[in-house]
Amino acid sequence: MTILTFIIILMFIILFSILLKNKSYIWNFIVIFLVLFLVISIIIYPKHSVDAALEGVQTWLFVVLPSLLPFFIGAELLTKLGLVDFIGILLEPIMYPLFRVPGKGSFVFAMSVTSGYPVGASLVSNLRSENSITKSEAQRLISFCSTSGPLFIIGAVSIGMLKNPLAGTLLSISHYLGAISVGILFRYLGEYDKFRKNNSNINYIKKSFNALLNLKNKDLSSFSLMMSDSIKSGFNSITMVGGFIIVYSVIIEILDVTNIMNYVSSLLISLTQLNIDSELVKSLLSGIIELTNGCKSISELNISLILKLCSVSFIIGWGGFSVHSQAISMMNKTDISSKLYLISKVLHGVLSSLYTYLIYTFFFKDKLNIISTTTSNITSSYPSNPLSTFKFALKLEATVVVTIIAISIVTGTLYTIKHYLSK
Repeated sequence: MTILTFIIILMFIILFSILLKNKSYIWNFIVIFLVLFLVISIIIYPKHSVDAALEGVQTWLFVVLPSLLPFFIGAELLTKLGLVDFIGILLEPIMYPLFRVPGKGSFVFAMSVTSGYPVGASLVSNLRSENSITKSEAQRLISFCSTSGPLFIIGAVSIGMLKNPLAGTLLSISHYLGAISVGILFRYLGEYDKFRKNNSNINYIKKSFNALLNLKNKDLSSFSLMMSDSIKSGFNSITMVGGFIIVYSVIIEILDVTNIMNYVSSLLISLTQLNIDSELVKSLLSGIIELTNGCKSISELNISLILKLCSVSFIIGWGGFSVHSQAISMMNKTDISSKLYLISKVLHGVLSSLYTYLIYTFFFKDKLNIISTTTSNITSSYPSNPLSTFKFALKLEATVVVTIIAISIVTGTLYTIKHYLSK
């Protein structure tokens, strides 16, 4: 494969030099080259490609589908029924001053935090497609509502890979703090939307229930149609996610079997002149492309615990190109900028890694150095088969929805009381 790689790279350099005269075709050429390289590699390494694709199918079928499908369908149905508007009105006094997004962003954030990638991006894209939020609000919202879920951070990474359950607490806190910090920073993005100055004088409880019970734009007699549309939309989304998982599983395998990851990591080390473990660089590159493989690779390295945690935290915050491909494909039907989205994810990764270092240094250093001996017992409390995963996801979604409704009602009540007291 070394000769083939050399020939392909040589062809790339020659053609790139020719096309340099017409810069408008350079990007198209790069895409064509990458696709051709992938197809040729699959032909040369059919067994590796098929095995990787099969592993991707199994991951999607037994892990991703049962854990994410309830969130895709449930979120779509709740939006159609008007519950998202109900929650949004009640929580707007908190969400807008903090993030400059409507209150319904709280529902998106809650769904993203509990379910993980790419549910948040899907919900934001849907809200923007329905013109429920402005372009600036959508850009701000997606900057902090594209997060990983606790099942992956605690169950897969901390317990399954790092064999240290306490690390899940550290990584989760750092990850969600990073997301919130990005959201606060991105609140200054775009033009300042005209916020209602008299919001303090609004009866939020009355307004929210009026929105929920308003049947002018909702025909509840066609609930079966709403359900079928939600199921159709949910399966379309989960199928698209599965396709990207399979494709990126093959890409990672091809990059590994052709030794391209080794070449690139060695090149980066020589260019930066930094004394960094080449295996760590290789693992980080793997994580930049695909989240799960990168975390697994880093967990197996013989490096210090703090370096391992910070690296994993960065990758989880970044999300990987596999996740971003899914998110951007959902955003393409809107005017949300994919460039700003990617910038927010880089920032999320950096801040998460920084928070991990600080929290570890001040609160977790002594505790995490002692590897827990109860890992096996804790592992058993997490879903171990598709049916258990599906049931767990349903319970988690129901718990989150009930919790956020309760919080929104309490918040709305407090602001309504403030409204009456201010009279």
